[in-house]
Formats: sequence, structure tokens, C-alpha cells
Amino acid sequence: MRHQHLHHRLNRTSTHRRAMLRNMAIALFRHERIETTDAKAKALKPFAEKLITLSKRGDLHARREAARYVHDHDILRKLFDELAERYRTRAGGYTRVLKTGFRRGDAAPMSLIELVDAKLKSAVTTDESKAAEAKPTKKDEAKAAKKDEAKPAAEAKPARPSKRASRPQAEAKAANKAAPKGKASKKPTAQPRARGRKSDG
Repeated sequence: MRHQHLHHRLNRTSTHRRAMLRNMAIALFRHERIETTDAKAKALKPFAEKLITLSKRGDLHARREAARYVHDHDILRKLFDELAERYRTRAGGYTRVLKTGFRRGDAAPMSLIELVDAKLKSAVTTDESKAAEAKPTKKDEAKAAKKDEAKPAAEAKPARPSKRASRPQAEAKAANKAAPKGKASKKPTAQPRARGRKSDG
């Protein structure tokens, strides 16, 4: 029996538990689906649903009461503008808990908690995602245009003669051109250097 067992304590102090539930609720409203342990998901479910009920009231006092727990202004705005309209005709049951198995490290039971009728980012079809990937962006178009402009400029530049050819090689080439076709000029051979000092006598 659960006599005087009002909530899930989760082996935490009251301040730690409140802070954890606040952060998890903000993450749930932002992503509309989070994975956590089964006990935390069951503790978060009534906490998040009460905040959605406050958003459906929509008055200033309800907004201030929700702001005590939702400390992110963008998420608070989403809660009162988007989620309140989404669940206007639904009388409770805004979240669901789905068991996913056990955690690998400590075998803790894990669960997904998500908003009913959640608009998830992964719901995009494969055809749409492929079309988005194949469509060139403005940066790609700008790079292609720069490459096309650079190609004619590179072709118009004349090729510079290489300065690496040494003088003896240049002289030998000039001598070969000046000589008649039938006779080939011999390349000048360098005399071998004498190693060591010459003896005096």
C-alpha cells in the first residue's frame, strides 16, 4: 500500500529533486521526447502535465506560476503559445511513457517519455532529406562561379621559362642549334680534378 507516499523521492533531497524535475521538464518541452530511467519518467509525467494544464489556462497568474519552474523564456513561450493550442481539446494525458529496455552499465530500466502528438525532427521523410542534400547551397554556387572565373585567367598567362637550367647546358643547346644537321656537336667535358697535392720532385 502507498499510505502517505505522495511522490517519487528518487533517493534525493527535496531541492535536488525539484531542480532535476525542472530541468527534465524543460528538456521534454524543447525536444518533445527524452530518454531516462523508468522511475524518473514516472516522476516527471505528473509534473509536466500540470505545467501543460497551467498553460491551457493562459492567464497572467498561470504564466507566473509556470515561470517558477520553467526558467527558460523560449520554452515558456512555446508552452503557452504552441503546446496550449495543441492540447486545447484534450482533457489530460498529454504525455506517454514507453519502456525501452535496460541500461548497459547498471541494468537500470530505461523509458522514453514523450508528448502525445509530438512534432519530432526525425519525422522528415527520406525523399525530402535526400532532396535537401542534393540541392546546392548558395556557398556551393559561389565557389563554382569563382572557379569558372579563375580558369580563363590561368589559361591567358604565358608560360615562364624555367630559370633552373645552368649556363653550360644553355650553351650546349645553343651550339647544337648552330651546328649543321649532319654533325652533332660534342658536349664539353669537364676535366677531372686532381685529388691531393702534387709532389714537388
